[in-house]
Amino acid sequence: MKPIFSRGPSLQWRLLLLVVVSFVIIFLDHWQHRFDAARFYLNSLVTPIQYLADAPTRLLSWSSGELTTRSRLKEQNAQLKNQLLEMSERLQHLTFLEQENNQLRALLGSQPRTDPRKMVAEVMTVDSDPFTLQIMINKGRNSGVYEGQPVLDAQGLIGQVISVGPSSARVLLITDATHAVPVRVARNGIRAIASGTGQIDELSLSHVPHRSDIKVGDLLLSSGLGGRFPEGYPVAKVTSVFSDEGKPFARVLAKPLAQLDRLRYLLLIWPNERAAAPPPDPHASKGQKP
Repeated sequence: MKPIFSRGPSLQWRLLLLVVVSFVIIFLDHWQHRFDAARFYLNSLVTPIQYLADAPTRLLSWSSGELTTRSRLKEQNAQLKNQLLEMSERLQHLTFLEQENNQLRALLGSQPRTDPRKMVAEVMTVDSDPFTLQIMINKGRNSGVYEGQPVLDAQGLIGQVISVGPSSARVLLITDATHAVPVRVARNGIRAIASGTGQIDELSLSHVPHRSDIKVGDLLLSSGLGGRFPEGYPVAKVTSVFSDEGKPFARVLAKPLAQLDRLRYLLLIWPNERAAAPPPDPHASKGQKP
């Protein structure tokens, strides 16, 4: 006689089935990108929840700003005035250098460089996974954000966009263990690859020969190689150089210039969207009539 309530599969078989299904989903997502559309719509659904989760932080930040003392505001105002004077002087000098550079490029027959399009974004959340250095920002596909887009702050390069939703995007920081940036030393132009170490404030330069002229304090700039990051943006400063003759390469560590542990406002850039160059003068190529 059969029992009324038949016994189902054991817990071990259920666990095995879940593991197999999980591996199948991971394989389809990673190699065949079958769930990109689902992830896109899930990002759209999760974005309002992220805004709500971030609301207490925004409220605390607003309240702390409102409660700042008058003396502190005066001190900050004086500091900002001094910084404004310094930046104005640098801007005047950079404007002169830019004009001179454009004149030299015109003499060489090259088109003058123009600034890329920019947009300010705000950090919504920081990834809580200790093995992944990622953040979520409040700009997405509706604002023209795309995967692979460079992201900066006031000091230097932060990272790049790795996934985009309608109104939010995920940014991978340059110190993540899976990230790497082609760089060059500002002092002498030596090229290298700055790889993330998984530590929020540390980069490592890969495959640097022992005799390379790299010193502590050298400024590292993006080299523009690979086409992902535009050339000339500050990345990091060299903090230590270890040369062990028993190893094939020197160990070079650097600290990012961007304040990756206190990010709030970021800058998205479109390096491939340049302003249209002025049309050539039709009379410039004509010789004088005899």
